[in-house]
Amino acid sequence: MHSRPTTIGVLTPFLDGFYFTSVLRGIHQAAQERGHRVLVVRGTPAYVQAPSLARDQVDGWIVVLATDGIELLAQARVPLVTVSSCAPEAGCPTIMPDNREGVRSAVRHLIEHGHRRIAFVGCMDQDDIRARFDGYMETLVEGGIPFDPGLVFDADNNWHSGGQRAAEALIARRGELTAAVVATDKNALGMMSALQAAGYRIPDDLAIIGFDDITDAQWSTPPLTTVRQRFDALGALAYELVLARLAGQVVPSGPVLAPTTFVRRRTCGCDPLHGLLHGLLHRKGAAPDDDLNAIERQMVELLLRLPLPPETPPTAVWPGVAAVIAGYTAALEGAAPPPAAAIDEACQQAVRLTPDVESLMGIARLLGRSGKRRRARLDREAAESAAERAEEFQERLRLSLMLARVETERQFVDDLGALTRSDHEVSLALLGGTQEDSRSLSWLDSTAAVWGCLALWEDPATRARLVIAGAYSRDGSPTPSLGAVCAREDFPPAERLPASTAGGPYMVTLLPIRTLRHDWGVLAIVGPSSIEVAGDEGTISIWGALLGAALERDALVQSLSEQHASLQEAYQRERALSAAVRELGCPLIPLLPGVLLVPLVGELDGDRARQMLERVVDGVGRHGARCVLLDITGVPSIDAQVAHALGQTQRAASLLGARVHLVGVRPELAMRLVALDIHLGDLSSHQSLASALDDLASTGVPSLRTRRNDAAEATPRSSRNATSDTGRRGGWE
Repeated sequence: MHSRPTTIGVLTPFLDGFYFTSVLRGIHQAAQERGHRVLVVRGTPAYVQAPSLARDQVDGWIVVLATDGIELLAQARVPLVTVSSCAPEAGCPTIMPDNREGVRSAVRHLIEHGHRRIAFVGCMDQDDIRARFDGYMETLVEGGIPFDPGLVFDADNNWHSGGQRAAEALIARRGELTAAVVATDKNALGMMSALQAAGYRIPDDLAIIGFDDITDAQWSTPPLTTVRQRFDALGALAYELVLARLAGQVVPSGPVLAPTTFVRRRTCGCDPLHGLLHGLLHRKGAAPDDDLNAIERQMVELLLRLPLPPETPPTAVWPGVAAVIAGYTAALEGAAPPPAAAIDEACQQAVRLTPDVESLMGIARLLGRSGKRRRARLDREAAESAAERAEEFQERLRLSLMLARVETERQFVDDLGALTRSDHEVSLALLGGTQEDSRSLSWLDSTAAVWGCLALWEDPATRARLVIAGAYSRDGSPTPSLGAVCAREDFPPAERLPASTAGGPYMVTLLPIRTLRHDWGVLAIVGPSSIEVAGDEGTISIWGALLGAALERDALVQSLSEQHASLQEAYQRERALSAAVRELGCPLIPLLPGVLLVPLVGELDGDRARQMLERVVDGVGRHGARCVLLDITGVPSIDAQVAHALGQTQRAASLLGARVHLVGVRPELAMRLVALDIHLGDLSSHQSLASALDDLASTGVPSLRTRRNDAAEATPRSSRNATSDTGRRGGWE
């Protein structure tokens, strides 16, 4: 049997957004260190367990946020950990940021600024937000501030729009509150934009503190004070716990808290850099500011905004810190500095640790403070010279830090541009291409994906098995055979996945392909985590939506094609039937030599009138008829249009030397003709076919006269007299 690497499955309702991608990144980095595989499924436990998708591929599950149906997944008896959403029914550990303590630090800070009327804004649908609200209420009580339910404002989501709508309620209470703790940064940023549009000055009119410390928080106007949580740390911790459970270790169920950090910026009314350094340098047990070993540790803590465990050397977190300290020491002493490339690399490492500009600038400030005491031991001339060299080094360090920071922004813009171009090319290929193009996955050429497999449900009603409909490989990895059938539990086939997914740079992502009308199947994608997102711009989700639309379009085109073929077939049948009806609708019966009988049944509309005219003219010519009997016994009514058609038929037959006789003119039809003042012209009319034949025989039609004489010889005189009288009485000349 094929041996597959340890595989941890991740269930997440979304693949884009700062929160979800950061959690996934933390999980994937932890897996890479151990040579494991990460298989990400967009969906909920209910979606995965109902069809048992990928069940036999996964050794343990991490469920991010959405826990719908988690009790079903818990029944599978595989290690299970949730992130940011408690699920007591699953009996598993839950990784949560320390929401309560994070908000407590925010509320305490506002109270220190003198605020007493402090609002709380958030969407209470999530466990995280409810825990933050609990911390808010507890801290108010501790500060001797009565809780006012009127200062709690609901946001209908955790995004910008939720904050914008909540701002309307705050504006209605203008003057009744002076500060607000907002449950998420996106709520806070949306609220700030709405408040500023309404004329609020932040923080003068309203101090605001958010929660999360997303990248946009430091670029808002003014920069947003917030509570930082490390989303990637949540993912890494969840991975550690699921592995511990997989190894048989006892991991208690319930919350496991990850630390949070209060980050001062300007929306609370602080000078962020001053407050940051003050808290770092004046905390209990802080080392003297000329102790370079202590400064090294403080610089790392400044970047992390977290205390560094005593047993952890600073260089384990930021290797380049040693080069920065060495460069500053060399500047103070007038010695040869480290190579400029070493300082640049150290600055690039610092920026990878944090994008926070205040923290990066604080590094140079810390160095300057440490140098003052050391220069104080020198004579005046040496001190001035050392100060000048130190200032040059600090300027060089600031420049390198800013260049590194700008480079990350430039790279982000480049990545976003590449994703935009890629998504554009994918949309053109999927929406403008053929069914073969969509299913072959050739459109993945314009993306960063290295492997792909499209499998469609064999029976969408049961979703028991998947049929391989398309496969793609950029790196030469084997792919499943087209048309192969795979049980839902075994998808994607482990033996076909690239080796680079086990401890390598790539994750496996399973994206359900669904539209409003159909559940089509699953798209498996292997690629770098960068294809997941750039900022909040999802890309794999866009591919899934476009592929679903393409499959829907192809099904519609196929349906229309089948309908067209069906209509063509029906048209041919209709033509054949029409010809038969045409033949039956105006049949020509050679009754006797020179006599044609045309029995008509049903309504005589314009089309049938033309058909009658054509058939009579054709019959007279082909049969050399001298007499045409139009039997309208089966015609329910005659109007002016029909009478006109009959007249036309009579005139056309006359030109060919034949005469038309109208048979079956019942009394009610005769009365109808009189009432409408319709004249049949030269048409002779008869009430019945018998009377017409009798009359024609008496007028000298040879074939009829011969037959009449023959009949007379065989009929008694009394009968002949009765027949003759009846015929004469039945005439309607």
